[in-house]
Amino acid sequence: MAEQSALVVAESGAHRLRAGLWRENPILVQALGMCPTLAVSNSAVNALTMGLATATVLLASAVVISILRRIIPAQVRLACFVLVIATFVTVTDMLIEAFALDLHRALGAFLPLIVVNCMILSRIELMASRRALHIAVLDAIGMGAGFLLSLLALGSVRELLGRGSFFGLQVMPASFEPWQVMQLPGGGFFTLAALVIVFHLIDRRRRVGEGRA
Repeated sequence: MAEQSALVVAESGAHRLRAGLWRENPILVQALGMCPTLAVSNSAVNALTMGLATATVLLASAVVISILRRIIPAQVRLACFVLVIATFVTVTDMLIEAFALDLHRALGAFLPLIVVNCMILSRIELMASRRALHIAVLDAIGMGAGFLLSLLALGSVRELLGRGSFFGLQVMPASFEPWQVMQLPGGGFFTLAALVIVFHLIDRRRRVGEGRA
Protein backbone atom coordinates (compact mmCIF):
# COMPACT_ATOMS: atom_id res chain seq x y z
CA MET A 1 0.00 0.00 0.00
CA ALA A 2 2.80 2.38 0.89
CA GLU A 3 4.60 1.57 -2.35
CA GLN A 4 1.43 2.23 -4.36
CA SER A 5 0.92 5.56 -2.59
CA ALA A 6 4.52 6.58 -3.30
CA LEU A 7 4.05 5.66 -6.96
CA VAL A 8 0.91 7.82 -7.22
CA VAL A 9 2.75 10.76 -5.65
CA ALA A 10 5.71 10.34 -8.04
CA GLU A 11 3.39 10.11 -11.06
CA SER A 12 1.47 13.19 -9.88
CA GLY A 13 4.68 15.18 -9.47
CA ALA A 14 6.02 14.11 -12.86
CA HIS A 15 2.66 14.96 -14.41
CA ARG A 16 2.74 18.48 -12.99
CA LEU A 17 6.31 18.95 -14.22
CA ARG A 18 5.41 17.95 -17.79
CA ALA A 19 2.13 19.84 -17.85
CA GLY A 20 3.71 23.29 -17.79
CA LEU A 21 6.15 22.38 -20.53
CA TRP A 22 3.49 21.17 -22.94
CA ARG A 23 -0.15 20.40 -22.19
CA GLU A 24 -0.71 23.49 -20.00
CA ASN A 25 2.01 25.73 -21.43
CA PRO A 26 1.26 29.19 -19.97
CA ILE A 27 1.91 31.09 -23.21
CA LEU A 28 1.10 28.74 -26.09
CA VAL A 29 -1.93 27.08 -24.48
CA GLN A 30 -3.29 29.23 -21.66
CA ALA A 31 -2.26 32.61 -23.13
CA LEU A 32 -1.17 33.96 -19.73
CA GLY A 33 1.29 36.80 -19.19
CA MET A 34 0.70 38.27 -22.63
CA CYS A 35 1.76 41.79 -21.62
CA PRO A 36 5.45 40.99 -20.93
CA THR A 37 5.40 38.26 -23.59
CA LEU A 38 4.74 40.73 -26.38
CA ALA A 39 6.45 43.76 -24.87
CA VAL A 40 9.94 42.47 -24.05
CA SER A 41 10.35 39.64 -26.55
CA ASN A 42 11.97 41.80 -29.25
CA SER A 43 15.34 40.20 -28.43
CA ALA A 44 16.56 36.87 -27.10
CA VAL A 45 18.41 38.49 -24.18
CA ASN A 46 15.35 40.40 -23.00
CA ALA A 47 13.17 37.31 -23.37
CA LEU A 48 15.63 35.11 -21.47
CA THR A 49 15.97 37.62 -18.63
CA MET A 50 12.23 38.12 -18.27
CA GLY A 51 11.63 34.37 -18.46
CA LEU A 52 14.23 33.63 -15.79
CA ALA A 53 12.97 36.42 -13.53
CA THR A 54 9.36 35.24 -13.81
CA ALA A 55 10.28 31.58 -13.28
CA THR A 56 12.40 32.45 -10.24
CA VAL A 57 9.63 34.51 -8.65
CA LEU A 58 7.10 31.74 -9.31
CA LEU A 59 9.30 29.03 -7.79
CA ALA A 60 10.28 31.06 -4.71
CA SER A 61 6.69 32.16 -4.09
CA ALA A 62 5.37 28.63 -4.53
CA VAL A 63 7.83 27.32 -1.92
CA VAL A 64 6.88 29.94 0.66
CA ILE A 65 3.13 29.70 0.09
CA SER A 66 3.13 25.90 0.14
CA ILE A 67 5.02 25.87 3.45
CA LEU A 68 2.68 28.46 5.00
CA ARG A 69 -0.56 27.28 3.39
CA ARG A 70 -2.01 25.80 6.60
CA ILE A 71 -1.52 28.95 8.66
CA ILE A 72 -2.59 31.62 6.14
CA PRO A 73 -6.19 32.70 6.93
CA ALA A 74 -8.56 32.08 4.03
CA GLN A 75 -9.98 35.60 4.33
CA VAL A 76 -6.66 37.25 3.50
CA ARG A 77 -5.03 34.58 1.36
CA LEU A 78 -4.94 36.69 -1.84
CA ALA A 79 -3.39 39.62 0.00
CA CYS A 80 -0.76 37.29 1.45
CA PHE A 81 -0.08 35.79 -1.98
CA VAL A 82 0.46 39.21 -3.52
CA LEU A 83 2.70 40.28 -0.62
CA VAL A 84 4.94 37.23 -1.01
CA ILE A 85 5.10 37.60 -4.80
CA ALA A 86 5.82 41.34 -4.55
CA THR A 87 8.67 40.67 -2.12
CA PHE A 88 10.43 38.30 -4.52
CA VAL A 89 9.74 40.60 -7.48
CA THR A 90 11.36 43.48 -5.63
CA VAL A 91 14.43 41.41 -4.78
CA THR A 92 14.73 40.18 -8.39
CA ASP A 93 14.29 43.70 -9.76
CA MET A 94 17.00 45.09 -7.46
CA LEU A 95 19.44 42.29 -8.37
CA ILE A 96 19.02 42.85 -12.09
CA GLU A 97 19.42 46.61 -11.60
CA ALA A 98 22.59 46.04 -9.58
CA PHE A 99 24.30 43.63 -11.97
CA ALA A 100 22.83 44.51 -15.40
CA LEU A 101 21.73 48.13 -15.45
CA ASP A 102 21.33 48.38 -19.24
CA LEU A 103 19.21 45.25 -19.29
CA HIS A 104 17.15 46.57 -16.40
CA ARG A 105 16.48 49.76 -18.35
CA ALA A 106 15.52 47.77 -21.45
CA LEU A 107 12.93 45.77 -19.52
CA GLY A 108 11.62 48.92 -17.86
CA ALA A 109 8.36 48.72 -15.94
CA PHE A 110 7.68 45.16 -17.04
CA LEU A 111 9.90 43.73 -14.30
CA PRO A 112 7.79 45.18 -11.45
CA LEU A 113 4.67 44.11 -13.34
CA ILE A 114 5.61 40.47 -12.71
CA VAL A 115 3.63 40.99 -9.50
CA VAL A 116 0.38 40.97 -11.49
CA ASN A 117 1.38 38.21 -13.90
CA CYS A 118 -1.71 35.99 -14.17
CA MET A 119 0.41 32.86 -14.51
CA ILE A 120 2.08 33.33 -11.12
CA LEU A 121 -1.06 34.18 -9.17
CA SER A 122 -3.05 31.35 -10.79
CA ARG A 123 -0.39 28.72 -9.97
CA ILE A 124 -0.11 29.98 -6.41
CA GLU A 125 -3.89 29.83 -5.95
CA LEU A 126 -4.48 26.51 -7.72
CA MET A 127 -1.39 24.56 -6.66
CA ALA A 128 0.95 26.04 -4.05
CA SER A 129 -1.81 26.99 -1.62
CA ARG A 130 -3.45 23.54 -1.87
CA ARG A 131 -0.69 21.01 -2.50
CA ALA A 132 2.30 19.56 -0.70
CA LEU A 133 5.64 21.27 -1.11
CA HIS A 134 7.16 18.84 -3.62
CA ILE A 135 4.09 19.00 -5.89
CA ALA A 136 4.05 22.81 -5.72
CA VAL A 137 7.76 22.95 -6.55
CA LEU A 138 7.48 20.61 -9.54
CA ASP A 139 4.46 22.51 -10.84
CA ALA A 140 6.30 25.82 -10.50
CA ILE A 141 9.39 24.44 -12.26
CA GLY A 142 7.30 23.08 -15.12
CA MET A 143 5.27 26.24 -15.57
CA GLY A 144 8.31 28.49 -15.22
CA ALA A 145 10.28 26.44 -17.74
CA GLY A 146 7.36 26.41 -20.16
CA PHE A 147 7.03 30.18 -19.88
CA LEU A 148 10.79 30.68 -20.28
CA LEU A 149 11.18 28.42 -23.32
CA SER A 150 8.15 29.88 -25.10
CA LEU A 151 9.29 33.44 -24.43
CA LEU A 152 12.82 32.62 -25.55
CA ALA A 153 11.55 31.07 -28.79
CA LEU A 154 9.49 34.18 -29.47
CA GLY A 155 12.37 36.55 -28.71
CA SER A 156 14.85 34.53 -30.78
CA VAL A 157 12.65 34.60 -33.89
CA ARG A 158 11.92 38.30 -33.55
CA GLU A 159 15.58 39.20 -33.05
CA LEU A 160 16.75 36.98 -35.88
CA LEU A 161 14.29 38.41 -38.41
CA GLY A 162 14.16 41.94 -36.98
CA ARG A 163 17.90 42.50 -36.47
CA GLY A 164 19.63 39.60 -38.17
CA SER A 165 21.29 38.65 -34.88
CA PHE A 166 21.00 36.11 -32.08
CA PHE A 167 21.86 37.17 -28.52
CA GLY A 168 23.49 40.24 -30.06
CA LEU A 169 25.73 38.27 -32.42
CA GLN A 170 25.22 38.91 -36.13
CA VAL A 171 24.27 35.61 -37.81
CA MET A 172 22.49 36.71 -40.97
CA PRO A 173 24.52 37.69 -44.07
CA ALA A 174 25.32 41.34 -44.74
CA SER A 175 22.82 41.35 -47.60
CA PHE A 176 19.96 40.49 -45.24
CA GLU A 177 17.41 43.29 -44.87
CA PRO A 178 15.96 43.26 -41.33
CA TRP A 179 12.20 43.08 -41.01
CA GLN A 180 11.55 46.19 -38.96
CA VAL A 181 8.01 45.07 -38.20
CA MET A 182 9.40 42.24 -36.06
CA GLN A 183 10.68 44.80 -33.56
CA LEU A 184 7.22 46.35 -33.26
CA PRO A 185 4.20 45.05 -31.29
CA GLY A 186 2.59 43.90 -34.53
CA GLY A 187 5.53 41.65 -35.23
CA GLY A 188 5.17 40.14 -31.78
CA PHE A 189 1.52 39.28 -32.44
CA PHE A 190 2.31 37.67 -35.80
CA THR A 191 5.24 35.68 -34.40
CA LEU A 192 3.23 34.48 -31.40
CA ALA A 193 0.37 33.42 -33.68
CA ALA A 194 2.79 31.45 -35.87
CA LEU A 195 4.32 29.71 -32.84
CA VAL A 196 0.87 28.80 -31.49
CA ILE A 197 -0.11 27.31 -34.86
CA VAL A 198 3.09 25.26 -35.07
CA PHE A 199 2.68 24.13 -31.46
CA HIS A 200 -0.87 22.91 -32.00
CA LEU A 201 0.00 21.18 -35.27
CA ILE A 202 2.77 19.26 -33.50
CA ASP A 203 0.46 18.49 -30.57
CA ARG A 204 -2.29 17.24 -32.89
CA ARG A 205 0.14 14.98 -34.74
CA ARG A 206 1.43 13.65 -31.42
CA ARG A 207 -2.09 12.87 -30.25
CA VAL A 208 -2.88 11.08 -33.50
CA GLY A 209 0.30 9.04 -33.15
CA GLU A 210 -0.59 8.10 -29.56
CA GLY A 211 -4.09 7.11 -30.69
CA ARG A 212 -2.75 4.78 -33.35
CA ALA A 213 -0.34 3.22 -30.89
